This record gives sequence, C-alpha cells and structure tokens, in this order.
Amino acid sequence: MVDLTTPQTHAMLQTHEVPLGIYIGGAWENTGRHFDVVNPSTGDVIASVSDGDAPDGLRALDAAVAAQEGWRKMPPRARADLFHAAHRLLVSRADAFADIMTLESGKPRAESAGEFALSMSFFQWYAEQIAHIHGTYSNSSSGGFRVMTTKQPVGPALLITPWNFPMLMNARKGGAALAAGCTVVLKSASETPLTAALFVATLEEAGFPSGVVNLIHTSNSASISEALLADQRLRKVSFTGSTGVGSILLAQSARNIINASMELGGDGPFVVLDDANIDLAVREAVNCKFRNAGQACVAANRIILHRDIAAEFTEKFVAAARALTVGDGFDKNVVVGPLINARQRERTGRLVEDFQSAAGATLLFGGKSIAGDGFFFEPTVLSFPDKKHDFCNEEIFAPVAALYTVDSVSEALQFANDTHYGLAAYLFTADISRAITLAERLEFGMVGINRGIMAEPSAPFGGVKSSGLGREGGHEGLDDFLEPKYIALTVDESCMD
Repeated sequence: MVDLTTPQTHAMLQTHEVPLGIYIGGAWENTGRHFDVVNPSTGDVIASVSDGDAPDGLRALDAAVAAQEGWRKMPPRARADLFHAAHRLLVSRADAFADIMTLESGKPRAESAGEFALSMSFFQWYAEQIAHIHGTYSNSSSGGFRVMTTKQPVGPALLITPWNFPMLMNARKGGAALAAGCTVVLKSASETPLTAALFVATLEEAGFPSGVVNLIHTSNSASISEALLADQRLRKVSFTGSTGVGSILLAQSARNIINASMELGGDGPFVVLDDANIDLAVREAVNCKFRNAGQACVAANRIILHRDIAAEFTEKFVAAARALTVGDGFDKNVVVGPLINARQRERTGRLVEDFQSAAGATLLFGGKSIAGDGFFFEPTVLSFPDKKHDFCNEEIFAPVAALYTVDSVSEALQFANDTHYGLAAYLFTADISRAITLAERLEFGMVGINRGIMAEPSAPFGGVKSSGLGREGGHEGLDDFLEPKYIALTVDESCMD
C-alpha cells in the first residue's frame, strides 16, 4: 500500500521513504504539476511525482553551470571521498533500491537486487579512478619544445536514462560524469522516476555539493532535451534509449556541437554452432532472452542455430521456456515479470501475430497476453522458416524468442551481420580459433563467447552502426566525459649556461 499523506514531498513505499519532487541546486521542489507512476505488475498507481518542464530544466542547468568550476577544481581525493561515502550509503540501502525498482519497473525482486549490485560495482569502480586521471609529458618530435597533455571535464552534462535498468544507468552514467568532474542534470525515465530520486537523495546525504547533481522528472522528455540542447552552456549529452530518439538528439546536439554519447537499440544475434555445449547455450540463451522480460537492448534478438544442433537446442530451449514462472516480482518463484505498460504488451501481441501471418513463423510455445491485472505476456518461442523478411531488423524488446536455422558457419556470420544495429552479439562454440575469428568479424561493439551476460565495470559497453556512439564503463566510459588538452611549452635550455 502507498501512504501519500504528504503527497507533495515524499511517499512511503514498501516501508521506504522516497522524495517525489525534482531536485535543483541542492533543494527538492514541488512543481505543482504531477504525473503518476504505475506498478506494471498490478496496473495500480504507486506514487505521483512532480512534473518538470523546460524552464525547470533550464534552472537545473543554471545550477549545474554555477557548480561546474568548483566541482572541477575539487581535489581528486576529496571527490573520491564523496564517492566512497555515497557508495557506503547506497549499499546500506540495497533493500530499498531493490524494492522500489521492483515496484515501478515490475522486474523480479532477485533481478532488481542483481541490478543494484552491478550498479554499485560500476559506481565503486569510477570512485577508484578519480585520483588516476593522468596526462603525459614528452619531447616534441623535432626536439624543440615539450609536449604536455592533460584531461579536463567536458562540462555540464545532460544524462537521459531509460526505464528498463533504472539504477544501472543512473550509476553508470552518473558515476562516470561525476568522477570526471562534470556537473549533471539527470533526467529520469517517466516510468521509473523513484529509483532516480532515491539515488540523488543518497548523493545529497553523502555531501555532494549543491548544483553538482540535479534531477528532473517529466512527462514531456522532448521539451526538456530540446531546451537544454539549444543552450550553449550544456557541453555533453549521454542518452540510452531507442535509435529513433537518439538520432533526434544527435541532430539537436549538432547545432551547438555538443559532445554526445548514444547507447541505442540492438538486434543481438545469438549464434550457436555445431560444436557448442548445447546445455550451456540453452541456459545462457534463456538468461539473455528472458531477463527483464526481454526488455533489454542487449537481449538475444535472433537465435541463430547451426542445422546440426538446431533440433536438440530447440527442444531443450522450449522446455526451459515452459518452465519459466511469470508473475509479480515480489513472488520469490517468479522469473519473468510484466512488460512495462499496456502499450508495450499490445505491441508485443501484434508483433507475434505479424511474425506468424507475414513471416510464416511457427509458434512453438506461448504467444498470448496473460489475463488479469498487470501487463504480462507469456514467454514465447517462434521458429522462422527463412531469413528473408523485414522482421530480422526488428528489436523485439519482449519475452519473445526468434529461432533461425543456418547450414554453415559463414552463413551464420553473414546473417548475424545483416542488420543496421551493432550493439551485442553472442557466439557459442568449443573451437577457440572459430571463436576468435568470428568475434573479430562480427560487426558489433561487444561479443560474448560462451556467455550471455557481459556487463563489467572495467569493460567498455557500447555499439557501432545504429546502436550508438561512445562507451560506458572502463576507462573509455570515463574518457567520454573528459576532453584532452595539449600544451606546447618552449624550454630555454640555455638556462643551464
């Protein structure tokens, strides 16, 4: 139940107090406008948060700009100490974050806890890098002067986060930006603003200075991004979401030549070759496809099977899909939660129908919405007769597995690369030469070999082609918020005379 006795400031959710306002310049504010947050497992409204508009976004940018110089100049160890203080507070609130994520996103409680743990590993990793942002010193190639390079923060950054991994994206983007010395305006996803509010409230309690972190909730994301990207004081935008929206943001960024990082859509091929460990491949495919009800940009979108093992894999995969329990994420037996909203569930139903009617796919299991409260859809498995249809470039983003059969390794590679996306690919084989050769030829930013989960704080996460620009995680993720500066210094060596 929700206690909204103080609806303009906080809500009590699962015994956890969550601020409902926007956060600008070190203060929580009630805008006087609100939008509802819905639990996708029940369809019930769980809270009503302040609805920010473009002027609110610009005030948040004002605060970020005002705080930028002080944050940039703060000694690295002092910034790192703030990070470590925040990390300790965040970890102490693990249950609160897992509960709130499950309430507003619908994902199973165990998945929420896992996402929080991964988020903390990213945040901690960036905390450990703050004091190790180094430059270089060398002689010029001609020997006439010295070459010095340093790295400086890009400047105030707009971070636009998605609903499907609400804590991970806040920690991964926010951790990198803040560690680099950038102040931020964090725009939460309208479906999952409460997790972002908890995150920012914890940074506030840890002692992050006023204006360094600002938070805007909004029911009109386009108005916020358009206003901030038109302002020359904004120097960075980092977005995770659809390729369509990403292309709009890139066009808007171009007007003021704003540094842009884009983590966009995916069409992950999951390739299982004839020498693969089938039981391992099935287990990893289930995780890679049905985690978060398939609502992940790195999900297995096309499962490509060598003909020699296709029958065995299909039989075992369908059996595994049948065994998945669907329901409210607070039920410990549930493995697959709901889709995020009714619109997404209706889209999934239409997609499954189109797969069968237009593409000739055979329904092996599932295929229907689940009656009752919430936005549930059955785990679904479809087998496609060929690869020549438009749906091969459709990001499914639902608990719907698409199986294809190929006759050779070269055909598998060709089909895997036949997409305008290039985020994540997966390859299962027992042959190390095959693994390396195909991994090098797969046109994707990330390749998982004999594994279906790849997130790692020290590794660069991101894609190529229509899947985006830039990287999150690793030193590359930190560098995305830093600008290299070259200083040429003439040295009069006659000073020794």
